[in-house]
Amino acid sequence: MNITTAIPLVAHGNLEQKTEAMERDGFVYLPNILNPDEVAELRQLSVQLEPSAEALDTDLTLERDGHFQRCINAAFNRDPLFLKYLDKPGLIELAEAVHGADCHIVSMHTWAVGPGRPDQHLHTDWLPASMPEELWADPRLQLPIYITTAHFYLDDMTEALGPTKIIPGSHRSGRANRKHETDWNGIKEQSFLGKAGDCIFFRSEIWHRGAANVSDQIRHTFMVHYSHRMITQKFPPYLHFQYNPDVLAAASPRQLRLLGGHNPGPYD
Repeated sequence: MNITTAIPLVAHGNLEQKTEAMERDGFVYLPNILNPDEVAELRQLSVQLEPSAEALDTDLTLERDGHFQRCINAAFNRDPLFLKYLDKPGLIELAEAVHGADCHIVSMHTWAVGPGRPDQHLHTDWLPASMPEELWADPRLQLPIYITTAHFYLDDMTEALGPTKIIPGSHRSGRANRKHETDWNGIKEQSFLGKAGDCIFFRSEIWHRGAANVSDQIRHTFMVHYSHRMITQKFPPYLHFQYNPDVLAAASPRQLRLLGGHNPGPYD
C-alpha cells in the first residue's frame, strides 16, 4: 500500500522566518497569494493562449500524445494581464530578500496538464554547485540561493490531480538525486495539498517532482522563476526574442526591472 504524506502547511509570520525556512527547508508555503478572480483569470489564460512552436511552447494532445499538456513559455510577453503576477505582495519581498534588490525573473510559465500525464522522477531544476553533504553542516559555508520557483496553484490540490512532491531539506544533499532514490537521509517525499490561490516558493536544488494526474480534470498551475541579476534569463526563441511593446508600456518600474531593465553594472 502506497502511503502518502502531506507537507505541513505552515505559514511563516515574517520575512526573516521565511528566509530562514528557505535556508533550512528549501521552500516556503505562501497561502492565499491569489484571490479567486486572479485564479480564474490565470486558469482561463492557461488554456486560451495558443502555443507557439517558435517560443518552444508545449502542446500535447490526448489523441496524439496520450494526454493533454499545454505550457506557455515567457507568458508575461503574451498579455499585460500577467504583469501583476511578477511582483505579487507577500512573494516579491521574499524573492528580493534571497536574490537581492536587483533580482529579475528567469521566466514565467502557464501549465495545464490533463488526465493521463505520467509521474515525473524526482529531480533538481538546477544544481549550481555539487559538494560533500557534510559541508552543508559547516556554518562557515553560506551558499547563495541562485534560482527559485514560485508555483501558484489554480486548483484545490488532491493526490488524484497530481500534486507537487518535495523532499524537505534535500537541497542540503549537495548533489542531484540518483535514479530510483525515493528519500534523502530517511526523509520521504511529501505532497503539497494546498488550495487554489496558494503558492510554494522553492529553491532550484531541492528534490521534487510532479505526480501523475489520475483524475478526470485538467490541473492548472502557474510558475514564475526568480534569480540573481547575474543569472541569464530564459526567453525563447532566445536570439530572436522581442519584448511585446504593449507589455513594456504597461509595466511599472519594478516590473520593468524584473523583466530585465537593469541599471548598468559589471559586464554590461
